[in-house]
Amino acid sequence: MIEVVDVRKRFARPVLSGVSLRVPKGCIYALIGPGAAGKSVLFKILAGLIAPDRGEVLIDGDEITTMTPLELAEARRKIGMLFQNYALFEMSVADNIAFPLRRLFDLSEEEISERVEERLARVALSGYGHRFPQGLSGGQKKRVGVARATIARPPLVLYDEPTAGLDPVTSQKIYDLIQDEQQKNKSTCVVISSDVTGVLTIADRVGMLHRGKLIFDGATREAQESDIPEVRQFVHGLTEGPL
Repeated sequence: MIEVVDVRKRFARPVLSGVSLRVPKGCIYALIGPGAAGKSVLFKILAGLIAPDRGEVLIDGDEITTMTPLELAEARRKIGMLFQNYALFEMSVADNIAFPLRRLFDLSEEEISERVEERLARVALSGYGHRFPQGLSGGQKKRVGVARATIARPPLVLYDEPTAGLDPVTSQKIYDLIQDEQQKNKSTCVVISSDVTGVLTIADRVGMLHRGKLIFDGATREAQESDIPEVRQFVHGLTEGPL
């Protein structure tokens, strides 16, 4: 489904240094690592929001980094995105959730309304459509974000730090929601997270970025049993020295 080949990106300094990974179709892939490891930059590259300096990103065999703006817009129909900072607009919850449908598809308002109501029910926010983001809790905003990311039933969903700033109980509810949506839609998900304890409860595979390099890529159990010092330290919360 996703193949990243030798992706490199630098700003004032190198951020990604030759990252290569493969995300199988129908998989929940957790991309973990400490702060400033390059996770969010890779998220933006996968989403086609920024281009790498070098390397390739293939989604279903299509190389997105060389697409024209029109081709990229078409490719994004297959991608749902949840951003770390919510990225909700100053409009009602219902209009936020409906935004991808209105932007990408030619649907009647009746069909859009029906899909929005279905999404609200799925994320346990029935009756919240008329409310505005500023009146919601952090967990409710995240659920609105999940609803918006999945309303078009995309085969690929990208989540950037979906539980940032949430308490452990609310965080686990968000992870359970992500897993439930993935299983229902048979989608492929990449979940970028610093919350390793929570994200590993739903992940099929794990990649770990460290200082811009992918130092681990394998099954979740393999990550939990890894002998790589940085992986052991991050996954198990050990204090063996600075990451």
